[in-house]
Amino acid sequence: MAKKIKQFRKQAEKAARAAKSAADAGVSEELQALARAFQSQADVLKSKKRAGKKQR
Repeated sequence: MAKKIKQFRKQAEKAARAAKSAADAGVSEELQALARAFQSQADVLKSKKRAGKKQR
């Protein structure tokens, strides 16, 4: 699961960088939303991972 979390965070960083360099405002907003979605997914996986450790 740690690998997936890392992958989502990496994709979030890539999308955020692309959003900053996008010339079109609409594209930039979509990429920012994508970055937030990737970050949120990583956060969800991390919290699930923590919850799993607490149950042991």
